[in-house]
Amino acid sequence: MSDFQLAAQKRQARGKKNRQLRRAGIVPAVLYGPSTDSLSVQFPYRAIEMMLMDAGGTNLIDIDVEGTVYPSLAREVQRDVVRGDILHVDFLAVDQTQRISVEVPIVMEGRSPVVAAREGILITGRSSLTLEVYPSDIRDRVLIDLSQLTELGAEVLVRDLTFGENVAVHNDPNEMLAKIVQPAAARADADMDEVDGESEGEAADAEAAPAE
Repeated sequence: MSDFQLAAQKRQARGKKNRQLRRAGIVPAVLYGPSTDSLSVQFPYRAIEMMLMDAGGTNLIDIDVEGTVYPSLAREVQRDVVRGDILHVDFLAVDQTQRISVEVPIVMEGRSPVVAAREGILITGRSSLTLEVYPSDIRDRVLIDLSQLTELGAEVLVRDLTFGENVAVHNDPNEMLAKIVQPAAARADADMDEVDGESEGEAADAEAAPAE
């Protein structure tokens, strides 16, 4: 059983009639899945709003449709472009025996000692990873410990993360997720030093060259 439960009612309204539901504080939704016939359902606005805030799109939600429970994931949330109100939600009813693809956010924790000493800065890559997992193995975040990046140039690539044999990662294993680099000002000074050194060397060579 999931940590999140949400009661739904079967929905009869279709098309333009959904506007009447929304005006009455009801959110229309659809529930579908590989082993589930598509169901038109509806929820009280406040109930589904709070559930989406708590569970997001990476936690299973047990949706009780008049006595039948469907472990589900919120797949798509349509919102009003101006007010941000929830207009419609698509839920995927999962099959516990089949792996599914989920987008899991990346969360950085800790702080690199190089950054803390102001000797380097942190640059980051993508904000989420696409994982293929069994529903029971779904996680709500991928954690990266920045305290392990202890020198300039230290980085975390996709291939550095460990997920276990039941999880497949669809991202490029060589993609950078976090890296400590030299601050721009210091790098610019270093580049100028190299240029000045080359100029002085060229000048010295010119002085040493015999006149024709």
